[in-house]
Amino acid sequence: MAANIKRGLLTIFISFVFSATYSQSNSLYETIAKLDSTFFTAYNHCDLSKQSELMSDSIEFYHDRGGLSTSKTEIMAAIEKNICGKVTRELVKGSIEVSPIPDYGAVEIGMHMFHNNQEKNAIPHPSRFVIIWRNKNDRWTITRVISLH
Repeated sequence: MAANIKRGLLTIFISFVFSATYSQSNSLYETIAKLDSTFFTAYNHCDLSKQSELMSDSIEFYHDRGGLSTSKTEIMAAIEKNICGKVTRELVKGSIEVSPIPDYGAVEIGMHMFHNNQEKNAIPHPSRFVIIWRNKNDRWTITRVISLH
């Protein structure tokens, strides 16, 4: 009987730990998914102020075609020149994965497509991305981006 009680308590403990971990992961997922939506809604509507607010001053943007960019000012200027009114981003539904980075924030991995309205016949294709989000004093910012096409 003591073994059954121990087994039962162990089962309850494991269930509690799993439930708490799942709840934290689910909450983090919802936070990052909302941040992704906020940033890319601003991206699609050329809200440079909101994009800048969500981007760290120490941003590192790795692009498989354009290389590394580390100047927030230059990245924002490139978005204004090359993206605003020309390109929109569409998240591939169900593609986001979120993992915590202890004492830092989270990593978001997913797939998205870019629609270029300057090339009406261009067919967008899914591409991978990685975004590192930092949570400092309850303020989330994008610190690293890897964009692969």
